[in-house]
Amino acid sequence: MPVKHAKKGLLRFVFSRISLLVVLIVLQLIVLLGSVSMLGDYWRYFNVILDIISLIAIIYIINEKANPAFKLCWILFIVVFPVVGVLFYLFMKLQAGTKVIRRRLLDLEKQTKPYMTQDKETVEDLRRSKPANANLAHYLGSTLSFPVHHNTAVKYFPLGEDKFTELKIQLKKATDYIFMEYFIVDEGRMWSEVLEILREKVSEGVEVRFMYDGMCNLLLPYNFPKKLQQYGIKCKLYSPLRPMLSTYQNNRDHRKICVVDGRVAFTGGINLADEYINEKERFGHWKDTAVMLEGEAVQSFTMMFLQMWNISEKKPEDYAKYLTPKSPVVKRELGFVLPYADSPFDRENIGEQVYFHILNHAKKYVHIMTPYLILDNETITTLTYAAKSGIEVIIIMPHIPDKWYAFVLARTYYAELMQAGVQIYEYTPGFVHAKVFVSDNDTAVVGTINLDYRSFYHHFECGAFIYANSVVWDVERDFQETLKKCQKMTMADLKALSIWEKIAGRVLRLIAPLM
Repeated sequence: MPVKHAKKGLLRFVFSRISLLVVLIVLQLIVLLGSVSMLGDYWRYFNVILDIISLIAIIYIINEKANPAFKLCWILFIVVFPVVGVLFYLFMKLQAGTKVIRRRLLDLEKQTKPYMTQDKETVEDLRRSKPANANLAHYLGSTLSFPVHHNTAVKYFPLGEDKFTELKIQLKKATDYIFMEYFIVDEGRMWSEVLEILREKVSEGVEVRFMYDGMCNLLLPYNFPKKLQQYGIKCKLYSPLRPMLSTYQNNRDHRKICVVDGRVAFTGGINLADEYINEKERFGHWKDTAVMLEGEAVQSFTMMFLQMWNISEKKPEDYAKYLTPKSPVVKRELGFVLPYADSPFDRENIGEQVYFHILNHAKKYVHIMTPYLILDNETITTLTYAAKSGIEVIIIMPHIPDKWYAFVLARTYYAELMQAGVQIYEYTPGFVHAKVFVSDNDTAVVGTINLDYRSFYHHFECGAFIYANSVVWDVERDFQETLKKCQKMTMADLKALSIWEKIAGRVLRLIAPLM
């Protein structure tokens, strides 16, 4: 077992962004030293040409439509490492793969649009209840065809173990189809029990489709998809990892979706691996959350799944086969549920905008759980403005991190946030992987979206915006119970950090948008 974990750790390092930067820096030194020795007296002319090319690249970057943090990072990279910086930037921008995927996703959104229509009466009900949320629904509906729904019950799971129990119950009830899409799948008790149910369902004639991110190449056997297909499970990877540079490989499928018969849908932070249910301890106690939707909003998650599944498919999909029945009676006590997805190719920062919406329209409090805190300027401004406006903003972070570099970087944001009135707590029993926003006892979001650049800009993500549903009380109750197990961070705690942690965090701020 130790050898297996060591192998996985080595593979993760080889494919990590840090190792890529190390390779590029070494390549830069080789190019520079080689150029000096080869060019001799012509070096000064080559240097002038290089400066001109770098200046052109920088002018282009400044005028590009992108987040300023990314622009600054690229400019710094080109100035410090001009040869590799310019070449790498051109490589990232000139690849055709991302353009192909963007066009394919636009086509799939058009195909699913007829099954994502907005009921006007529901929006009007929402406008009468809270006009600001109706504006959010209009934005998500008109921009990416994500409708807001009535008639959707929501069940909240404060731990991975709770979700796992319910997931097995619902999988066993399947009669028509099961769709599963996960970022991480690893062998162990959790996956073994799920696989046993899936095999049983296939034998009963249930259609099972299983999709997972290509990062799992580091965890699973090479023949894993073929093995599942032999069981009768339709299986595929999204963007398998390969030992080559590619912008396509930078955009991971970070969603966690399970849809059963169009009747129920699960989402949240919980993947299919034993640490998520505390069957295996990796970073102390693993705190994670999820929700189960039952009712009309499930159809949005069905369409999200089918869009991702069909990126690599050639034959047309029969979407009408997988619709969720609509109720003739409006159950207003269930409030409103608005599922949404975010894509690195839609030119909209949906996940970030939904979080901003909650912060900007809160009246009393916004409580947040997130595993990572790698913030752009817009997020810092919004968090601090809310706190300065008298809103109670509390963020729960891990105390035992899964990635040391992300943790030391996160702590560099603490002082600025705390000085503005944001309260930051760390979960002392272990690691928080939950992605939760809850506000004013009436609004909550549970999904897959972290407070970091990768979730906001690079990954495929999803979540459920919930308003005026009693489940919001369950989310807030869990937040308060979790808070009791946390340590409140103070300025004295930050001053007590080791010198190496302070230096490492500040150096990593230079490349934060790439992490």
